Amino acid sequence: MPPDETDAATSLAEPRRSLLLSNLPREAIVSIAVLAAIWQAMSYLAPTLGIPAFAIPGLGRIATSLMKVTPLDVAVTLGRVLLSLVLSFAIGVAVAIVMYLSESLERHLRPLVRILMAVPVVSWILFAVLWFKGVEFRIVFVLIVVCAPVFTVDALDNMREVSKELKQMIRSFRPTPLQFFRKLMLPAITPGLITSWKITLSLAIRVVTIAELVGAVTGIGHQLSVAQELFSVADVFAWTLVLVVLLFMLEALLVRLETRVLRWRA
Repeated sequence: MPPDETDAATSLAEPRRSLLLSNLPREAIVSIAVLAAIWQAMSYLAPTLGIPAFAIPGLGRIATSLMKVTPLDVAVTLGRVLLSLVLSFAIGVAVAIVMYLSESLERHLRPLVRILMAVPVVSWILFAVLWFKGVEFRIVFVLIVVCAPVFTVDALDNMREVSKELKQMIRSFRPTPLQFFRKLMLPAITPGLITSWKITLSLAIRVVTIAELVGAVTGIGHQLSVAQELFSVADVFAWTLVLVVLLFMLEALLVRLETRVLRWRA
């Protein structure tokens, strides 16, 4: 390659490299490093503070526990979360559409949706244990009954916020109900639905862990229960870190999907 072309390639590569470096989450890395250092110091100082040494395991013990994490349990929990969220989304949006089309049904259904959202997760788990025999059905039921109302409320609120002028303009073309929803409502509520997915995803991760504590023989929640019975605090922290990383990975996928679907906003 001639010298001038080499210089040009180098000049193009340097801004690109600096851009990548500027996008690195340096503050997050520093915060995590500081937190890890404080935790390691606490593990050394625990006996002097009157805390049992096993209650604050060092980073080495947690790393050893991380090496024993079984991919099968992670995959089972991830499958339960994704299946339940897809079903919750379908049910929640369908109910929201019905409520949007009928004010009478909305007045009757909205209080019921609010009641479902007010019931604690622990109560739903107890109901599921009493009502159903299958463990998998119990877990999916709890996740759906907790997550679907959130999708319903968010979808309905987003549909209500669509401009009346836009609705009137679209109706002037006399579209079918399907065309009206597909051409106007769906693009208008998509940003809100993606935000709802982000919120509900973190909720589902927490709920599935609690649901798996009761009766499940696989999954992260089950492994947390086993670690608790064995008083293995290092294993508890290891599985908790797995949950956190799993949530971050799923949120990153949602962000990429959001960027792709909503590229028209850029």
